[in-house]
Amino acid sequence: MIGLVDCNSFYVSCERVFQPRLIGLPVGVMSNNDGCVIALSAELKALGIGMGTPAFELQHLVRQGRIQLLSSNYELYGDMSARVLAVLEEFAPAVEPYSIDEMFVRLDGFAHERLLAHARQLHCRVRQYTGIPVCVGVAPSRTLAKLANRAAKTLPAYGGVCVLQPGSLETRTLLRKFALGDVWGVGRRLVERLALMGIKSAWDLAQADPKRIRRQFSVTLERTALELRGISCIEMNDIDEARQRIMTSRSFGKLTDDLAEIREAMRQHGQRGAEKLRQQGSLARAVLVFLKTNPFRTDLPQYSPSLAVELPRPTDDSREILHAAGIALRRIHRPGFLYQKGGVMLLDLIDASRQQLSLLDTPLSEAERQRSEKLMRVMDALNQRMGRGTLKLGTPSPGAAWHLRCAHRTQRYSTRWEELPAVRAL
Repeated sequence: MIGLVDCNSFYVSCERVFQPRLIGLPVGVMSNNDGCVIALSAELKALGIGMGTPAFELQHLVRQGRIQLLSSNYELYGDMSARVLAVLEEFAPAVEPYSIDEMFVRLDGFAHERLLAHARQLHCRVRQYTGIPVCVGVAPSRTLAKLANRAAKTLPAYGGVCVLQPGSLETRTLLRKFALGDVWGVGRRLVERLALMGIKSAWDLAQADPKRIRRQFSVTLERTALELRGISCIEMNDIDEARQRIMTSRSFGKLTDDLAEIREAMRQHGQRGAEKLRQQGSLARAVLVFLKTNPFRTDLPQYSPSLAVELPRPTDDSREILHAAGIALRRIHRPGFLYQKGGVMLLDLIDASRQQLSLLDTPLSEAERQRSEKLMRVMDALNQRMGRGTLKLGTPSPGAAWHLRCAHRTQRYSTRWEELPAVRAL
């Protein structure tokens, strides 16, 4: 059996752990640069405010004290996600993170009665140990577990936990209840095409001929139909598999054409990318830098360049990566354009343990490589222990234009277990 643990209103819940006064209030978390609302509490949704609502349209409600809007704090959310994962690993033999707020857990070997009790224990323990409320859906397949989780979240009778057995009356009832658009992986266009075949609910798709679905659509949809029957045939990608490229980018706080400010932003992106590179044990052969103007500002000239620079040797050294990124930036930057976004991408990654040394390598170059590895380990250890950005290459300016707008970011950061305040068991 497979369980899906989904954190409720995750970003808002993370903020409420450190600001209990927000519990019960309409709260929203804004996107980068405080642009639009990307996470909403149930109380905020009840006011008719939807996902993606521009923040400026809600400022009158903020001034009236009717709602609370917070700037996003992804360092906090990532840390809280890791804590939820750690709790799940204590109660399940295997955990597969699907997103920052969703994790699949393996629950094989439990009898039905024991399985329901164990799922309820997961539901309780995550809330007790982290302060994050979750819903748990359990079924023989991931797609069916997704529907079970949806039932646990939307139907109060389940109390946040739903366990489905294949072929049961409960499972058939829920499949008939949920629309086709509620099925994991079935988008709007597929819904429209399937409706022409008379397939309008999850139950209809589960009963459809899989071979016909494959011929007229795809093998992916065929697997979805089989999963709805309780036949597990979709496997998550190995979460430990190294990425083939690493990109770090972000919108600037405001439009800028200042080369020094853009260089500073690229330096931060490059250093963060190098940290990710070392975390997965890879080396990069090339560095790509890109810039973008705002395509919606038709009154301004448009220019969106990019350039890849090959590194002299595969490396994970932040200094070499930043040097290459600086060369690329100087070549693509043009004055007279107001840039909205920029980023650094590390390309052609290889496994650091399988690096092929050059015939020109000497004992001196090997010693330099060892010094580089030692320096990077020290930098990473300090930043991990003291907080990201404690040790940087360069001298960033706090008021630079490239910094994100985050006027309402909470100052309650979380990097260690002992910093989490005690949460009373509910």
